[in-house]
Amino acid sequence: MLACRFTGAGYLAAGLNVVRPKGSDYTCAILTKRRAMHNANIVEFSHVAFAYGSNRIFSDVNLTIPRGKVVGIMGASGSGKTTLMRLMGGQLQPQSGNVTVMGRVVNDLGRDELFALRRKMGMQFQQGGLFTDLSVFENLAFPMREKTRLPEDMISDLVLMKLNAVGLRGAADLMPSELSGGMARRVGLARAIALDPELIMYDEPFAGLDPISCNVIGNLIRTLNDALGVTSIVVSYDAVESLKVVDYVYFIADGVVAAEGPTAEVKDSQDPFVRQFVRGEPDGPVPFHYPSDPYGADLEVI
Repeated sequence: MLACRFTGAGYLAAGLNVVRPKGSDYTCAILTKRRAMHNANIVEFSHVAFAYGSNRIFSDVNLTIPRGKVVGIMGASGSGKTTLMRLMGGQLQPQSGNVTVMGRVVNDLGRDELFALRRKMGMQFQQGGLFTDLSVFENLAFPMREKTRLPEDMISDLVLMKLNAVGLRGAADLMPSELSGGMARRVGLARAIALDPELIMYDEPFAGLDPISCNVIGNLIRTLNDALGVTSIVVSYDAVESLKVVDYVYFIADGVVAAEGPTAEVKDSQDPFVRQFVRGEPDGPVPFHYPSDPYGADLEVI
């Protein structure tokens, strides 16, 4: 029997050891290997352009995300933050340029290769994305049953460990309709790490949450990232909460990376765009109104 520490649920932070039974196909991720690759980039966008029909979203996006870091992707609503994640996962294809994830050019992969790559990714959806007719326990067990040949007793142990890591082991038998917004978000986080991914993506993890829940989710993102040696991408328009947990920030605007930098520099930046976004100022480079014809012309008063 192989004694190891499972790396997908924050067990390392608690110092919990788990023993893999004979016959299990579960492979223990090795933190030392991940840390040895710490300086390599896990995601790279090179001159990426993309549009939904005639609506240009990206014209020339270039960014890199190093392994082991928590990186923030920020921008106003409609700037293309979620589209970036869809490009990373291969759900969308760039019209030009390349998206490279874990050394593979995503837009060149076939179906089977893409599914294998996605297996190494975890995703926390904005609204939790839970199966409404399955209990919390069954929501977490689902990907393990679908993607592995683990015995049921091992699946049960792993589910409870992952729920314990997000503080919801006692909620295993609840249905999604019985969860608060913050609890649903935490269950979504636990499911995102169900298969021990190397890359975890969070889509607006703080949206619609009260201050206490925001703080809890932020602390979990930071703690799990550091304890497991994974890479986290936090996509959000909430600069206040995001800057508490991220190491580096990219700001997306007008189809390009408008600004970027380490968190400390971003907080003190005097760049008009960054300053307006971080401080929530009403006046600045980011307009309030969506592009339109003159107001008076629509009202037929001019």
